[in-house]
Amino acid sequence: MIVQRNEDELLALSGLQHLAFCERQWALIHLEGLWVDNKLTMEGRILHERVHNPFFDESRDQLVITRSVPLVSHKLGVFGIADVIEFQPTLDSAKGVKISGKGGLWQPTPVEYKRGNPKPDDRDMVQLCAQAICLEEMLDITVDLGYIYYWRPRRRQKIAIDDDLRQRVYKLSGRMHSLFREGRTPPAQSGVNCRLCSFVDYCLPKLTKQNKSTKDYFRQNIEIKSPFA
Repeated sequence: MIVQRNEDELLALSGLQHLAFCERQWALIHLEGLWVDNKLTMEGRILHERVHNPFFDESRDQLVITRSVPLVSHKLGVFGIADVIEFQPTLDSAKGVKISGKGGLWQPTPVEYKRGNPKPDDRDMVQLCAQAICLEEMLDITVDLGYIYYWRPRRRQKIAIDDDLRQRVYKLSGRMHSLFREGRTPPAQSGVNCRLCSFVDYCLPKLTKQNKSTKDYFRQNIEIKSPFA
């Protein structure tokens, strides 16, 4: 069941991507206010600084590009910023909107920018789909596709905003709001994503997985040398 959420219940749209990657990472960022950069996150930040320029919009005969577009969805209970929304002419009134100074209808398509290669999981697609759902709710239209631009291969990947992906996003949204209400950081689960995560030294996944005390963990994993040695 889709729940309409009030303004004071809205959470960050970016949290859906974090939650799809790891629930504990989401909690460390969005409950505990922790942020840790590594090489990957710094490269991503630089890329988004280039893209997120609200004063650098483009307009051509068959394409209008807007940047840093504010988004909100009360159905998902999220708010955020879209990297880029591209508008192209359309004759379909269910998919098009009017643009000031332009004739006819224009179909909006979200474009999300990522620093690396396509991911083995769906976290990037989740974020893109959430943006599409926001646009649908805000503009009363249908958005059935979007693009993810990956910086490393320098190419776009076309993503269908289908029912399966939408249900995944709604499920993650419900889980995210549930965790936020509980105010509880889930225990760590050591896995393949840990080596890519900038929070690994704060999360301590091996400690939780092996059910060791913090004291025992540090004794076995960190060599402490005496200053008198």
